[in-house]
Amino acid sequence: MSDPAKTRRHAERIRELVASLVREIKDPRLGMVTITDARITGDLREATVFYTVLGDVVEQAGTAAALESAKGMLRTRVGHALKLRHSPSLAFKLDNVLDNVKEIDDLLAAAKHRDEEIERLAAGKEYAGEPDPYKSDEDEDEVDDDEDESERVGARKEIG
Repeated sequence: MSDPAKTRRHAERIRELVASLVREIKDPRLGMVTITDARITGDLREATVFYTVLGDVVEQAGTAAALESAKGMLRTRVGHALKLRHSPSLAFKLDNVLDNVKEIDDLLAAAKHRDEEIERLAAGKEYAGEPDPYKSDEDEDEVDDDEDESERVGARKEIG
């Protein structure tokens, strides 16, 4: 088990190396790929590299196949650059960041639409009950005066 800080440094270095090495892959199936993250196990034996692909499902599948076929070359180059005893095995995983962004945008648009509908329904309506249901400063002063008076009366009874 290695130090967590060392593990993070190696994961960041793997992300940088794979991102630069992907440009050297001469596979026509490889699309517009971006390496977004890398994670490595504590024993530095297995690394998962996350990537996104600009395009449709066909381009994503082609890019996945291209990365899978270039895995050996990438592992060798990463192992030499990291100077570890054992080169970490690489696993590529599609990062669904764009799908998550679209889902969040859709949820925000739906919430905005519901807020507008509530605002439209509330237009021209009045609250039930008093216009100001909260106590004002004048009410609090009267309560304080009553409490002070009762304390003074109680004190007089004790003395007299």
